[in-house]
Amino acid sequence: MALTATPYGLRPINRVDGLPYAGAQRQYITNPAGYATNLFYGQVVNLDTNGHIVLTTGTGADGTTNSFPGSGTLTGSVGVFVGCEYWNAEGQLIFSQRYPANTLNAKIYVVDDPNVLFQAQLDGTGAQAVIGANTFFAAAQSGSTGNTQTGNSTSALESTVVATTAAFRIVAHVSPPGDPFPDVLVKFNPGYHSLTNAVGI
Repeated sequence: MALTATPYGLRPINRVDGLPYAGAQRQYITNPAGYATNLFYGQVVNLDTNGHIVLTTGTGADGTTNSFPGSGTLTGSVGVFVGCEYWNAEGQLIFSQRYPANTLNAKIYVVDDPNVLFQAQLDGTGAQAVIGANTFFAAAQSGSTGNTQTGNSTSALESTVVATTAAFRIVAHVSPPGDPFPDVLVKFNPGYHSLTNAVGI
């Protein structure tokens, strides 16, 4: 049961075709000289024009001013950040659920399959009627919308769902619909994921 507001961003669960999610992820990089923003497990990320992973800052509430990635042009995000690896100052190879801001030469892991279903928490009640509706982030992601101890995102999805264009389609409930903060399964809508968007970066 989801009785308290404890959002965690997006967690990959399975595929929309019913097959299990087998843990597939693709390796990307941030700017080798460092990226000045924390990344947390479960955050949506995109590629910049140099091919580097950066945080998606739009809420996904529409395809214009709140588009993905947030520039006002809907080119889509590449997927969900699920960890990274880098060498620390002591020469140790670190595997982490969080990318610490300004880390050099980090390898970034992203679930970039547009057919993956993700579990997320709504920021308020969500009756049975939310199934089939669209939603988006309740607040914009940032380098502080995460827990530096666990490495997890703290972003929730908007419980006031819409029928208009938005980032995510709600596919199913995970916790009972009557919970104060229900968990749901969502997928990226076409265009909000760069692999389903015909516009290049």
